[in-house]
Amino acid sequence: MQDKPYLKEIELVSEDLDFSKYPLSIPAIKSIFNNPVKFHPDVTFIVGENGAGKSTLIEGVAIKLGFNPEGGTKQSTFSTRTSHSNLHKNIKAIKSYKAPKDGYFLRAESFYNLATLMDETNYLSMYGGKSLHSQSHGESFMSTLINKLQGEGLYIFDEPESALSPSGQLSALIAIDNLVKKSSQFIIATHSPILMAYPNSKILYLDDNGINEILYEDTDHFKITKSFLNNPEDFITKLLLE
Repeated sequence: MQDKPYLKEIELVSEDLDFSKYPLSIPAIKSIFNNPVKFHPDVTFIVGENGAGKSTLIEGVAIKLGFNPEGGTKQSTFSTRTSHSNLHKNIKAIKSYKAPKDGYFLRAESFYNLATLMDETNYLSMYGGKSLHSQSHGESFMSTLINKLQGEGLYIFDEPESALSPSGQLSALIAIDNLVKKSSQFIIATHSPILMAYPNSKILYLDDNGINEILYEDTDHFKITKSFLNNPEDFITKLLLE
């Protein structure tokens, strides 16, 4: 029997749902009530325009599974500001018979706060033994990917590409693949056409029509990037003249 996916799907519980209030008022989030979200055993990408509900969904799933809203492991109990929604209260998580041995919620916008905690508690050995604040944002992300994450884990990332150069994103793909080969599952909210090219994956597109699986080549991220790179001068000229 296959161990993964550790998280099979999520549903919205049927009690006390008010779709007129945030976050259930977001069309993509609302759609989960009739169409549960099913996750890929290896990697599921959550994509869509700003405001579509990607981070809200990722955050709700992470909190439901016991992670700190600001990121880290399930043992990371720090809090600098309470700003998360109550979506996790309405989520039902359908899990595998086997629980992951490792887990991590990597959240770009609050990673600085987590790095500060690691410095204050001197808990750096699992991050390569070097202060995360002494590294660039991208280097600290890669230290987490390479040193902290051990495999046989469920890892939830919110826009990890925000700290990574294109070459850094390629390095992240290698690290992700190594962890997938160690029986890990990833759920990643991203805008990166580089990351979402990972082959063993499912891409879920969030918009006003709900949450739907989409092919890589059909994403706006791929089509716009390809169009730009094929002829950047012409692309920019047309863009600025419109």
